Amino acid sequence: MLVITFLPAFLVYQKWIPEQSVKIIDDFMKHTNFLNLFIIFIVVGSMFSMNRKILLKATSRIFAALIASQALGILTGIGIAFLLGLDIKHAVFFIIVPVMAGGVGEGALPLSIGYSTMMGLNQGQVFAQLLPCVFMGGLIGVIYAGLLNQLGLKKSALTGYGQLVKGVEKSLSENIHLPASGKSNFENGFAVLGISIAIYFISVLMNAFIALPVPIIVLILVILLKIVGLIPHYLETGGKVLYKFTVVGISPLLLFGVGVAMTPWEDLISVFTDWRVIVVLLSVVSAIVIGGFFIGRFTGLNEIDSAIVISCCSGQGGTGALAILAAGERMELMPFAQVAVRIGGAIVVTLALNLLKWTS
Repeated sequence: MLVITFLPAFLVYQKWIPEQSVKIIDDFMKHTNFLNLFIIFIVVGSMFSMNRKILLKATSRIFAALIASQALGILTGIGIAFLLGLDIKHAVFFIIVPVMAGGVGEGALPLSIGYSTMMGLNQGQVFAQLLPCVFMGGLIGVIYAGLLNQLGLKKSALTGYGQLVKGVEKSLSENIHLPASGKSNFENGFAVLGISIAIYFISVLMNAFIALPVPIIVLILVILLKIVGLIPHYLETGGKVLYKFTVVGISPLLLFGVGVAMTPWEDLISVFTDWRVIVVLLSVVSAIVIGGFFIGRFTGLNEIDSAIVISCCSGQGGTGALAILAAGERMELMPFAQVAVRIGGAIVVTLALNLLKWTS
């Protein structure tokens, strides 16, 4: 999965992919909401097939682990920046914060607007300084996810293979029986597909009135449906079908599109102009992953699965979460990754802008 995402970026940089093909892929990825729709399919499909009690336990615990891991990442980054002789204020706002800000559109962009206003800088130049750290943080997160997945294959006691809560071997979806109506799994999958699209449109409408990202609104709506027990067993079966189809049939193609249109190779390599920046970025993401691992254990989560989810808060937002979960072979954890990316990113951006205002 690492190759599927980053090799196309390199090929575009070398101009080995025809410009017309790049333009077509770029237009599709940037001028449609297909990536958001893909995330919705993953979120709805995986959550429909999840045990209700496990869902509630996992959501609350992963949020606690997220906050603690982000705090650890910030403190570690500050300490390393100090030891390397970097300006602490610049390191915090231009290296450490962008890694956990929730990606480009919901992280680097509002940060650049806020920084330029409060510091009297050009917004475009500020944005250009933030982007390399965002993309490099995502790359480091992808590498860690792949390594964690390999660790899980050797140390099975440390992972639930996609289950966050310890002591749970199977999701509800693996024990679901078809209802007496005799509907096929194929029909159930199509039913959940239609429901997913309906929930997406409802969330887009609610987004006009609620200051929350669409994926988070979807997440809240599905959790509410699970809490009140409005999802029948045959739709839980359909959720599993939709999830598997999305992961197997769509994710490799989408990752290729992400590499072509949303992963500028020149931004990645520009970080290498100062080795100290790389060391700080590596230390921040490492602290986040280690925090997710051990704090996850403390809160009753499977260590490897918790660490992979928490690492999604580093880098490229929803795009980065997709690449990280794909590299870690934990795509069913997308709902919790959205908590790490959207809510975690919003918290970091808000705190950073308020801190900059206070220190300016």
